[in-house]
Amino acid sequence: MCGIVGAIHREAGVLESLLEGLRTLEYRGYDSVGVGVVHGGRLCVQKRAGRIDELVRALAGGELAGVRAGIGHSRWATHGAVTDENAHPHTDVAGELALVHNGIVENHRELRTALEAAGFVFRSETDTEVLAHLVAREIAAGRALAEAVRRALAHVRGYYAIAVLVGGDEPQLVGARQGPPLCVGATPGAGWLASDVLALLPHTRDVFFLEDGDVAEVAPGRIAITDAAGKAVERPLRHIEWQAAAGDKGAWPHFMLKEIHEQPDVVARTAYPRLGGDGTDVRLEGGFWTDESLRRVSRVQTVACGTALHAGLVARYMLEGLGGVPADAEYASEFRYRDPLLDRDSLVVAISQSGETADTLAAMRLGQVRGGRSLAICNSIGSTMVREAEASFLIDAGPEIGVASTKAFVAMLVAAYLIAVRIGRARGHLAPETARERLEELRRVPAALEHLLAEAVVARVREMAHRHAHAKGFLFLGRGINYPIALEGALKLKEISYVHAEGYPAGEMKHGPIALIEPGMTTVVVAPRDGVVEKLRSNVEQVRARGGHVIAVGSDPECLAVAHEAIEVPDAGPWLSPVLDVVPLQLFAYHVAEARGCDIDKPRNLAKSVTVE
Repeated sequence: MCGIVGAIHREAGVLESLLEGLRTLEYRGYDSVGVGVVHGGRLCVQKRAGRIDELVRALAGGELAGVRAGIGHSRWATHGAVTDENAHPHTDVAGELALVHNGIVENHRELRTALEAAGFVFRSETDTEVLAHLVAREIAAGRALAEAVRRALAHVRGYYAIAVLVGGDEPQLVGARQGPPLCVGATPGAGWLASDVLALLPHTRDVFFLEDGDVAEVAPGRIAITDAAGKAVERPLRHIEWQAAAGDKGAWPHFMLKEIHEQPDVVARTAYPRLGGDGTDVRLEGGFWTDESLRRVSRVQTVACGTALHAGLVARYMLEGLGGVPADAEYASEFRYRDPLLDRDSLVVAISQSGETADTLAAMRLGQVRGGRSLAICNSIGSTMVREAEASFLIDAGPEIGVASTKAFVAMLVAAYLIAVRIGRARGHLAPETARERLEELRRVPAALEHLLAEAVVARVREMAHRHAHAKGFLFLGRGINYPIALEGALKLKEISYVHAEGYPAGEMKHGPIALIEPGMTTVVVAPRDGVVEKLRSNVEQVRARGGHVIAVGSDPECLAVAHEAIEVPDAGPWLSPVLDVVPLQLFAYHVAEARGCDIDKPRNLAKSVTVE
């Protein structure tokens, strides 16, 4: 997902704010960047392919200093190559308005053909430029900016968040949203908008999150929001507790490493406030979480993408084993195009760090249309998913800047565990004393994570990673509840180090993947002390017999002993072992990428939040 920032001040200083906002959103990934500002009443645009530093050099002359209104954008190329011309903002023919856009205009070709036939001249290959010309056409017909945006968007099919800036003695700034997120806020001296609330935190922590169809006029001290029909609407003002400093990596070399080390605190924040009473149940507020409500649930379907899907796969084991309810997990991108059989007692659990993942949102909505109930596990309080779900579980991981998710994943696992225990208690599947034991195990997890993140352990993982940084490939194996952790370990390695890695259930090794085993191929085995670890030891022996090198991560001493190299993990019990087992795999991926000289926080071709298909 690309980044949008916009500001309109009573006093000068907008350009600095725009550049600061764009730097805050760098973690989302981009390949070009630009700003449009109103200077002396005239609209001025500077944009460059490449990183923000390229744009800063282009602005070094200071000609655009002292401006009061502007927009900025960081782009991942979708339509058109990575060039200065295709970077945002895009302008109309007369250069009187500038527009930035996240998302996709699905009918851009037919719109472009019609506009070119009407005499509009295009300068780029992008789908976005049609939006600038559509809005300009409405303004030329005498319509005010907000109404012009509404009318222009009525011709558009697709997903978008846009910001439009018009020059003149009194500049105007308008934002609109249909799909990708956009939030707005105002202080007495300025109005602000951004695609991510992190960009607003240095200026205000009281924000409005736009909903689909909304158009917002942004001005100092004033936000006016209307729906697609032009009717004034009220959106709740959200107070964001995150501090701007949470988006600063401080002395850490990368956000990813910082966020890995934040995980003990994240688990404590997610878990401890919900452990109350006599210690035999989970405290969750709202009618959704009552015994009567949860006893209605006949089955659970988790839907998610990427790392969140792996959390959903772990949740499946927890919901069945601890909650006593049938559960399944599926890629949201597949579920949304199936014909799923759901009823009013089916619960669709959508899992997403951002709460804006397009496929996951669509899957959750499909579940609602089919009559099912909905629950969001999410890290963003004002996200679309949280607003639309029947209930939500906010994981409170804090802002996650690294593109490769770490702390949010662990928080999702803890959320799933707590939900499973609450369902188990509500349905009578967990006896009070059993629930007490399970929750006491959770209380001990932060300390176990601190042990795993001690320098001695981290140094051992670092040395191991550097030795294997140029291996021919990696095979990750796990069984049961830790099979998804094998998938997650392989995904982390692929995401940030660009080496080939595959995760498999260990029982499937002899059904194909064993053909890959040879010297130079590294096999990573997730080995907790549980009911299936004896089978896993057999897999390790089979890999060794074929010349493969085995790294074991876990708490089973026999499995660790038979591997070539091992990282011992504290024993947290079978249900919470994934929370601990994943941490050495996160560190291993980080240090392999470090050894290979990769851009760890901004891996190529990836965006932090995927808000379009």
